Amino acid sequence: MDIHTSNIQNLVIIESEKFKDDRGWFQESYNYNEFNKLGINGEFVQDNLVYSKINVLRGLHFQKNDSQGKLISCIKGKIFDVAVDLRPESDTYKNWVGYSLSENDSRFIYIPEGFAHGYSVESNEALVHYKCTRHYNSDSEIGIIWNDPDINISWPKDNYILSDKDKNNIRFKELAI
Repeated sequence: MDIHTSNIQNLVIIESEKFKDDRGWFQESYNYNEFNKLGINGEFVQDNLVYSKINVLRGLHFQKNDSQGKLISCIKGKIFDVAVDLRPESDTYKNWVGYSLSENDSRFIYIPEGFAHGYSVESNEALVHYKCTRHYNSDSEIGIIWNDPDINISWPKDNYILSDKDKNNIRFKELAI
């Protein structure tokens, strides 16, 4: 496994080799020992699998009191994955990064605790897998509106399909962090 840093402190891109032959391919998606060598020491306690259709945008979600670290991959289709640094003590506070992930690459994104996360589906359909360092807590869930001008994310499109909940996410300036 190879690790690549991003311009956001502690957020990394991990590449895991795909071993291909005439039957298909094999890829190691998580190895406790290897991740520890890479400096990712969180314990994953929950896995999520999400299916979405083209032009769906999910996010920007986070848990205010029970922040989750996430290891994200796209196992079918293509997504544009975004993380926003919500750690007030961080040098990259309020900065965002976005990466394309697809079934054709071998990339994972590790987003540490303290980030809002979202993604848009850029293919006909997508299957996204992510591991979390804490269990989901609906009482702690909160969201920032995807097109907040104070964050100014450069999404690939301007028009997305959102859940009613995501349509009503708050602005960054309304957060009390």
